[in-house]
Amino acid sequence: MSQASIKEAVGKLAEAFQQAPLSAKVVYRATTDWKGDVLCSTQVGEHTLMVDEPAAFGGGDSAMSPADLVLAALGSCQEIMYAALASAMDIPLNSIRIELKGNLDLRGLMGMGDGKIPPGFQDLSYETHLSSPADEATLRKLVDAVEAQCPILDTLVRPIKVTGKAILNGRSEYVPLAA
Repeated sequence: MSQASIKEAVGKLAEAFQQAPLSAKVVYRATTDWKGDVLCSTQVGEHTLMVDEPAAFGGGDSAMSPADLVLAALGSCQEIMYAALASAMDIPLNSIRIELKGNLDLRGLMGMGDGKIPPGFQDLSYETHLSSPADEATLRKLVDAVEAQCPILDTLVRPIKVTGKAILNGRSEYVPLAA
């Protein structure tokens, strides 16, 4: 899809949302199924994604791990936002590359450390490499817009409500999650 096509699509969406704000509210859904060992299959609409762990965690290293997917989600969401917002702002782009890093203390997910070591990432960082004929001031405006509007970045930095329940042996039994 060309930058003009992206601009047209984004413009149509913005216009539709202005005319009917409730049409902007969407629900994303995914279903995961355990396939044995630590291999999982995730279904999102018509798309299937396999998730695995490295051999050190008992996996076959046949697919990305959940931690890998967090980094991939952030980086790809930002790249999509760069493409969309650059199109809307008439900023030509030659290339976008984002390098991401997450620090994880594996003792946390092993239940070690008396609860003082979190099981999740302790921090995430990224470095965005943009190439464009646009001037630096214009590119800074683009970066600021992406940082302000990237949904996955927002989800990671803003506390959100997460709820869950477990259905045990086919009976609906609510189990409060530690999260």
